[in-house]
Amino acid sequence: MNTVRVGVVGVGHLGVHHARVYSEILGANLVGVVDVDEERAHNVAENLGVPAYSNLERFLDEARPDALSVVVPTVKHFEVARKAMGRGVNLLIEKPVTARTDEAEELLRIASDHNLVLQVGHIERFNSAVQQIREMVSDPIFIQSRRMGPFSSRIADVGVVLDLMIHDVDIILSLVRSEIADMSAMGRCVRTNNEDIASAQIRFANGAVAHILVSRVTEKRMRTLEITEPERYLMVNYETQDVTLHHCVQSPGRGMVEVVEHPVFPKLEPLKLELQDFIRCVREGVEPLVSLRDGKRALEVCVAMLRQIHGEGAALGRSAAM
Repeated sequence: MNTVRVGVVGVGHLGVHHARVYSEILGANLVGVVDVDEERAHNVAENLGVPAYSNLERFLDEARPDALSVVVPTVKHFEVARKAMGRGVNLLIEKPVTARTDEAEELLRIASDHNLVLQVGHIERFNSAVQQIREMVSDPIFIQSRRMGPFSSRIADVGVVLDLMIHDVDIILSLVRSEIADMSAMGRCVRTNNEDIASAQIRFANGAVAHILVSRVTEKRMRTLEITEPERYLMVNYETQDVTLHHCVQSPGRGMVEVVEHPVFPKLEPLKLELQDFIRCVREGVEPLVSLRDGKRALEVCVAMLRQIHGEGAALGRSAAM
């Protein structure tokens, strides 16, 4: 397969960028966009010079894509994915992969049966800073992640755990090579009927501990990851894609001296890296960096956290304790 015929289902806030990037990268041929909002589909398609569809089955029949980005509301992921995979289409599904873990398990079975590439859209894995530390981190003993920002009404179908925290869960699981021993989580509703603030702690079997704090009702925007290892400390700024490394060295006549380093590396658009990787995996028939198993594991952890948050009170309401 030289050129991958690709489409996008759902061209809202994020899906429109999927379509834009596919139109720019080598090896991809954008053959159409699909959205239930016909006017939006036509506007996006006209700007990119591709056909617009409001019906998924018609798109699959006429455009005959090899691959597809699924960027619809989470509750629709399973339905759309199953239809497309039934036609032999490889998929990139935005996170969370599905609304329920049993749905993810079913998609895993279908992908295996049809030998399809199924990638989950955990875009932070393609953040240049995260890719840089992936080669540096070897023995994390404590990880702290903070992902906070002001309220936006754009995300209404899920709470902050599946909207934001799942990014951090996925990255932490990829860095700590150990099974989870136990976890605890708390949350509170502030502006919506879903949790808008959440805090979680994960303890791994090898002794590593991770603390995650997420909020979508905090005026100051913050996206950081801090990693403590026995001999050094690393900090990642997701937004600026910067890495800071602190460690101590023996200095003649001065004893131990703290050294602060700022590694220099290319800073590229994470979405472009993610979609390039997806196209490469489809062309070569190999497993993606973020596989369905990865997406399913992150979802399972977040669902377990949500059960604990719901359990803080008889029902998750605006008075739930934080």
